[in-house]
Amino acid sequence: MLHTVVLSWQEALSSESAPFKIVSLSAGSLSKAVLCHSKDERPRNGGKREKNEMYLALLVIFLQCSGLYTQEGVFTFNTVEIKVQPSVKVKNGAPMSIVCRADISKSTDFQLKHNFTIFKDGKVVFMTVTDKEDAKYGIPVARSSDTGEYKCTVEARGKTKSSNSLHVWVKGMTKPILTAEKEEVLEGEVVKLRCELPEEVPPLYFFFRKIKTNSTPKEKSVFEPHRNFSEMEFSVEEADNILQFDCFGRRFVQREFEESEHSNTTLVTVREPFIKPTLNAKPSSNITEGDRIQFECSTVVARMRDIEILLQKNKTILKSVQDEVLKYSTVATLEDSGEYLCKVEQGRASKMTKLNVVVSELFPKPTLAASMSNLDENKELTLSCSISGFRKANFSILRKNSNGDILLKNSRNLTMRVNVNDTGSYTCKAEVKGIVKESKPVRINVYAPVSKPTLSVVSGLPEVVLGKPLWLICRSAMGTPPIIFTFYKGNEVKKRVTNDTYAMFLDENIRQNDKRGYKCDARNNHSSGMKTSNILNITVIVPIRDASLGSIPYGEVEDGSETAFLCSVKEGSWPIHFRLFRKTDREVLLFEQIENADRVMWHKKAMKKQDTGTYFCMASNRANVDVKSHPITISVILATWKKGVIAAFALILIVGAVTLALYWFLRKKKKAKGPSLEMSGSALATNLTSEKLTRQPNDGDYYSGSGYIEDNENHVKSADESKGPDLESEEVEYTEVEVSTLDPHRAPVQKGTETVYSEIRKANNDSVENRHSRIQGHPDAT
Repeated sequence: MLHTVVLSWQEALSSESAPFKIVSLSAGSLSKAVLCHSKDERPRNGGKREKNEMYLALLVIFLQCSGLYTQEGVFTFNTVEIKVQPSVKVKNGAPMSIVCRADISKSTDFQLKHNFTIFKDGKVVFMTVTDKEDAKYGIPVARSSDTGEYKCTVEARGKTKSSNSLHVWVKGMTKPILTAEKEEVLEGEVVKLRCELPEEVPPLYFFFRKIKTNSTPKEKSVFEPHRNFSEMEFSVEEADNILQFDCFGRRFVQREFEESEHSNTTLVTVREPFIKPTLNAKPSSNITEGDRIQFECSTVVARMRDIEILLQKNKTILKSVQDEVLKYSTVATLEDSGEYLCKVEQGRASKMTKLNVVVSELFPKPTLAASMSNLDENKELTLSCSISGFRKANFSILRKNSNGDILLKNSRNLTMRVNVNDTGSYTCKAEVKGIVKESKPVRINVYAPVSKPTLSVVSGLPEVVLGKPLWLICRSAMGTPPIIFTFYKGNEVKKRVTNDTYAMFLDENIRQNDKRGYKCDARNNHSSGMKTSNILNITVIVPIRDASLGSIPYGEVEDGSETAFLCSVKEGSWPIHFRLFRKTDREVLLFEQIENADRVMWHKKAMKKQDTGTYFCMASNRANVDVKSHPITISVILATWKKGVIAAFALILIVGAVTLALYWFLRKKKKAKGPSLEMSGSALATNLTSEKLTRQPNDGDYYSGSGYIEDNENHVKSADESKGPDLESEEVEYTEVEVSTLDPHRAPVQKGTETVYSEIRKANNDSVENRHSRIQGHPDAT
């Protein structure tokens, strides 16, 4: 947006000599001053007209000047480039310039103000406003801190364009500056140093060096992530006189290290707090044992504060004093030969001197000899002590003990009768001129004979389950260890064990029919020899295998009858523990018995209904493994005779009921049809009798009563079948017939009466349901 500022009328009126009116224009970053010419007419004082004319003239000027902005040109940024002079790699201390140039296209030739901004690693390092198309950021003295990524941005009238990034590397580092806290120190003190890399930017690595004449410099390094200086301490050691120190720095640039040149060299003078000590031995460093030797160590110190002298041998401090002189004396022995060290310490400073001392042997160590090293108890033992080539000495014989040696005799020789408690180590000592030497120990073993061993099974009982391991233990109650135990299986040696009082043997190869016994013997170094145990026979227990259960009868059992249960096993060592169970809602133990057999039978006298259920048996022996049979099911049913009684009782009830019903029914009918039935019955009987009597009996035509009845039944049946369903409505009829028979050829004269009853029952479906005939013989019939 274009802003126009016009001088106020008061300013215009007060400027009498100004032929131009000044207008200030601004648009973004562009500023212009435009001078517009006005008529040289000044308003007259006091005239209203003149004032109006003045207003009109100013308005014309404003319109003319505002039109200037419509004539401004159009532009665009083509590219923005950044360059380094003289190159992207600049030597440390050399001048360097960063140049930013903008390539711009314009519609017309007009002036354009540019805002140039240069960045280093994302931070602004330079800004300027110019109408030129380039800007320069000059660095008179380039340092390593100027290394980084550079980029520039150009802005004009609200438009912005940036260049690509450019890496500039200032090679080389500034020379470090080294300072020392003190220029003169004592031995044992420390030198404090400070190394600085001015104008360098951390992180930096600092390296300090301690330089001594004719020696390799000692170097220490420190990493400083946040500052451009570092500090270090070096201890001053013995023999340090004049020390030189310097330092240098490193930094990591472009995936490689860049190193500075070395700093100035700093000199530090070292003074001794005391001189090196001297160590002497009197009368000499080569003496004979038994002689007295005296050591003397001395030094000269600058000040006595905190001074200490020590005398040591093989890291053992013999004596120490806080003085300039140390003295130490002792009677020399062979063990006193070696290197002695005298050391003087004050603060951190220390100096030492060494002296080698040789002590000659006055006499050799004595030797202890024993008549026997292994002997039986109650035997005689002789010990003798001697020195090779030397006889004048005081001897003593001792027995070693953890609480102190026990003196047995002050003599060269010792004879005694031993027992088991005399087992141990013995030595002898010899003394000459106050020098006591001890012999090497001699081991004496006194043995008591072993007692007869006992062989047993670890678990207790002399038995083992087939397939399980067998542990045997052989013990000897008496006997001096070590004892050698030997195990035998039969006559075969299985194992030898050396132990104190017992030994164990494992046999994993147990067979069912293995009849070999076990034994063991024990012996030690006693002259009596070995002792043998009794033979131990082992019972091999065969585990139970395949239990089965059966019953007689099987499956269904009548109530009240006896049932036999048989539980048996296929294999297993006796005795066997048999148990019989019934399982309903729970398991109930019915019977158990231990038998020396592979089966057992149990009789249940009277089975009851509640005995119905599932039965199984279990068998076990000393193998402690329960073997369960397959279950069987027993059902208790009603007894046959009980079924018959019930059936007979039911039949009697049914027959009784039917008889009563028939009797009542027939009686009722008889009252209704009594006369007719009697008449028909009599006529039928008469006809039948007459017919029978008129026929001549012969061998071919003999009819018994039953035959007649069959014919009569057939006749009646035919008649009944012809009647069809009407018979169901008929009443039951009974007819009594007396028949006389005579057969002189076949049998004697007989009298009899045959009575025939015919029963006809009506059925609802008009068919004959049942017909019965009965013949009774009579003894009086002729």
